[in-house]
Amino acid sequence: MRILKDRSCLLVIDCQEKIFPFIHAHEQLLKNVLVVINGLKALEVPVIVTEQYTKGLGPTLAPIAEALGDIRRIEKASFSCCDEPGFNLHLATLGKENVIITGIESHVCVLQTVVDLARQGYQSVVVEDCISSRKPNDKLIALERMKKEGAIITTYESILFELLRKSGGETFKTISKLVK
Repeated sequence: MRILKDRSCLLVIDCQEKIFPFIHAHEQLLKNVLVVINGLKALEVPVIVTEQYTKGLGPTLAPIAEALGDIRRIEKASFSCCDEPGFNLHLATLGKENVIITGIESHVCVLQTVVDLARQGYQSVVVEDCISSRKPNDKLIALERMKKEGAIITTYESILFELLRKSGGETFKTISKLVK
């Protein structure tokens, strides 16, 4: 199945300031998530952002918030984004079938969202190098389950070039600079 930009949106799950420092390889994760956000913005792919219990976990991490700009955050108390009515409504209004997923934690909010998106008829595209957990094994086990649930597992460079489809032009130059 070819993943097309016109049929896709990006979901950034719970990259919040009070939990992010405890995530495995969080510095690399931050760099990777920023590449995806900036690359998909260059491709004009719509973005959805969630925040889990902001009173306890704080807002979206500052560098990610800056890259996202004024994109509205959807606050949730449930682990799965799909248990938040505001998320489902926003996703439905976009009219996309592929949900490209980044964020934390792999084995909780990301996994439960992938399971529920499949149940709702969406195709999850999990960007493996843009998700993480506090413990590496939790991410590993979560990825196995996500595959069984039908998720497509990819990397940030792979998804950016798949959505781009061809070389040449300003968007290609932007994405090429981002992945270097």
